[in-house]
Amino acid sequence: MVVTSLPPGSWCHHSSVFVCSLLHKPSTAQHLRPEGVVLHCPPSILHLPSSTVPPPPSTMSKKVFVVFGATGAQGGSVAKTLLEDGTFAVRAVTRDVKKEAALKLKEAGAEVVAADLDDEKSIEAALKGAYGAFVVTNFLEHFSKDKEFAQGKCFADVSKHLGLTLVVFSGLENVKKLTNGKLEVPNFDGKGEVEEYFREIGVPMTSVRLPCYYENFLTFFRPQKDKDGDGYTLCIPMGDVPLDGFSVEDLGGVVLTILKSPSKYAGKDIGLSMEKLTMEEYAAIMTKVLGKNIRDAKLTPENFGKTDIPGAKELVNMFIFYTMKPNRDIQLTLQLNPKAKKFQCWLQENKAAFDNL
Repeated sequence: MVVTSLPPGSWCHHSSVFVCSLLHKPSTAQHLRPEGVVLHCPPSILHLPSSTVPPPPSTMSKKVFVVFGATGAQGGSVAKTLLEDGTFAVRAVTRDVKKEAALKLKEAGAEVVAADLDDEKSIEAALKGAYGAFVVTNFLEHFSKDKEFAQGKCFADVSKHLGLTLVVFSGLENVKKLTNGKLEVPNFDGKGEVEEYFREIGVPMTSVRLPCYYENFLTFFRPQKDKDGDGYTLCIPMGDVPLDGFSVEDLGGVVLTILKSPSKYAGKDIGLSMEKLTMEEYAAIMTKVLGKNIRDAKLTPENFGKTDIPGAKELVNMFIFYTMKPNRDIQLTLQLNPKAKKFQCWLQENKAAFDNL
């Protein structure tokens, strides 16, 4: 339950080690990229007008909303949307305030500050005086469920201390708990534990659970050229079970709606999706739009699990969990962001990015 190199916000989310890259690249841990993970992000996510006028003095009276990971895929979408809407004053948080994406956010009217999820004092400074915040943790920086939980716990504690009205957390299910220990998906499980901790200490929090990004078809789900050179293959082990899809660019609209009605959404887990398509259906749409012969490899989690690739067990568990159809709600997603795109629409808009298949 996805273009510039940047750290992703989750394991095949958000929300995993993606199959195509694993099947076609050396099998080292550094190639593991678990759901919604994007390493190459469409330019539109962080594209901001170059002629933005400095914010007027009236913005000083606006409620401040803090966006952590503001130069990444998820945070970038949230910051961009909030800046365009203008309801909230945006405080954009990044570890490097001098990077190009951070400078563009500043030009667009954001207050850009430095903070690190491993540094409690910097988190507190970034959140001081804020109405609310969006936060996404990055499992792929360390591949440690415990560290991801520690970062989320620290953020929750500071949010509680400062009395934030609402935190929007990029979460996922605690798969180990849901399956009574039968499946472990570290990237999911850590985020699930963070969700639980927010609620345990009484912080008003909404969890947005992203499915696999469409943008992953540009990276880890990228169609692989057939050996005979006549076509391309999607190597995603879902068998005939539909896989939820969503463009990370559309997350910002979802978060904006939540912020404008905090009492309505606080305490809820919101599973996002705009598609429920089989791999064969994804392949058919790509064939139609791109004009290239793309087919589904018909992989299942079980036959992929027979490989000796490091981390394959966790990856297989993730896809097994996907086949269990976790709650991802298309109608609710459209209520939150009526402009959220279907896969074919997103593909048409990003067609040029596939020219070098």
